Amino acid sequence: MAEETTDYVIVTDKGFQAPTTLVAENGVDALLSNDLAQAVFLSNDVDAAAVEAHFDRLELIIVDFPSFADGRGMSLGVELRRRGYQGRLQARGHVISDQYGQVRRCGVDEVAITSEQAQRQPEAQWMEQVQTLDETYQVRLEQTGKVA
Repeated sequence: MAEETTDYVIVTDKGFQAPTTLVAENGVDALLSNDLAQAVFLSNDVDAAAVEAHFDRLELIIVDFPSFADGRGMSLGVELRRRGYQGRLQARGHVISDQYGQVRRCGVDEVAITSEQAQRQPEAQWMEQVQTLDETYQVRLEQTGKVA
């Protein structure tokens, strides 16, 4: 079953962007039942090994962030990158602008927030955090490897 759609704003290092047009399968079981799926929405407690065999066909992995105080999504991002996922990795949900640098250092490429969140935390607040980032993904991945 495909994931429900909500009005999201995508936060990248370049600012607010329009959401992707890819339809994400909701969970590992849905991914396994659809050989053509190019995107998957994962809860933050999924074992990265469960999707590793499908990395080559996934353009996008969306990781749920149900609460800004729950860091499991960051851990999952690190594990997906360590296992070799090279596609787009999106944090979706309750990420606040102050956490942007942290999620990027965990291998996340972009953050999807609701339109309401974007109104409360405008683009300028997110862009302030971009200046704290290293310039390349390779440097971030190297930092991630040293942390754990």
